[in-house]
Amino acid sequence: MANSGYQPKTALGRFFDSRLPVARLVHDQFVAFPTPRNLNLWYSFGAILGAFLIIQILTGIVLAMHYIPEAGLAFASVEAIEREVNYGWLLRSMHATGASIFFLAVYIHLFRGLYYGSYTAPREIVWVIGVLIYLLMVATAFLGYVLPWGQMSYWAATVITSLFGSLPVVGDSLTNWLWGDFAVGGATLTRFYALHYLFPFLICLLVAAHLWALHQVGNGNPAGIDVKGPQDTLPFHPYFTIQDGFAVAAFLVVYAGLVFFAPDAFTNPDNYIPADPMVTPAEIRPDWYFLPYYAMLRAVPFKLLGVAVMFGAFASPLFAPWLDAAKTRSCRYRPLMVLFFWGFVAACLALGYVGSQTADATIRLGGMEMPLVWLGRLATLYYFAYFWVAMPVVSRIEVPLKTPATIAEPVLKTGETP
Repeated sequence: MANSGYQPKTALGRFFDSRLPVARLVHDQFVAFPTPRNLNLWYSFGAILGAFLIIQILTGIVLAMHYIPEAGLAFASVEAIEREVNYGWLLRSMHATGASIFFLAVYIHLFRGLYYGSYTAPREIVWVIGVLIYLLMVATAFLGYVLPWGQMSYWAATVITSLFGSLPVVGDSLTNWLWGDFAVGGATLTRFYALHYLFPFLICLLVAAHLWALHQVGNGNPAGIDVKGPQDTLPFHPYFTIQDGFAVAAFLVVYAGLVFFAPDAFTNPDNYIPADPMVTPAEIRPDWYFLPYYAMLRAVPFKLLGVAVMFGAFASPLFAPWLDAAKTRSCRYRPLMVLFFWGFVAACLALGYVGSQTADATIRLGGMEMPLVWLGRLATLYYFAYFWVAMPVVSRIEVPLKTPATIAEPVLKTGETP
């Protein structure tokens, strides 16, 4: 409190400040908090994610009031929400579309962290908690995908949960626990509904820990250098609240356009057919944000190995802080690593494309036609090589460019431009 610049101006403010200093906490951490002055719009995706987390939780709570988690009634309850509940069509469209916007923002946020070295010391814990939030988001989105209980929901649940059966020793027991029975059915739906409702609140706890850890060590910045003095920072408000507010507003415009004019842009048509265990869809395909992992799963011919590869892909980013030993954090000043980074982005996009195609799709290269699955295998290999080969090797052999002496130097154009 001694270092705080907050001074309550009323007797009521002083009363609460001496007993429950919430206003002081908000002022110190979200108003006067010293922030590197060179943060660009790529650093605003944390605010975008916070805004959409709130939207997802609020719309989800209202939808839960009308949803019936029973196999015989779930599909009909979703239809009733869209057709009979006041503005139910809007709430469901907001929730479903919000999931896609949420994942778009989190992927940009993660790529930005990799490019600018946000995972390096002293921000290892910030990065690890962020990856854990992402993994919990993946689980929450999958559980929510099952709840409409359409054809794609049912068969996605069947395919994904059956993957756990390939695990040695515990596979069958774990699969039966997930099902709540001996096959995907009503018990599975009830469990998934309960977990889908619970996980967002766990995400909120992790977000609080993420922000706490971030404010302990301070923000990273595009130059990847430490704050040298007060000339390198600005108070978070109004400078970065305005910047973040602009970014959130821009994303909300795109979000509103999808909600009102293309509400089914990310919905598989098969999910408008009630779940039928006796009829298998011609092609079982997850939502777009799972396609790279789906491509990895299909790229490996053996089920157990495919499961290991998919879960390894989820886990690999957790180790980035200890795999990359470079002293220079930002790829802006790492001419060799930046090439590997953009190759990594291309590999992820290629995996998304492969996952969106049928299993027997082909690609023509140099007048020769080859199965598309081979592109998926090459992209999968590059994905793992980026973390486990490029990061440790390049960080030891690369000669980085000279970084600015201070954050203020390039920003104020008194020396080198970034």
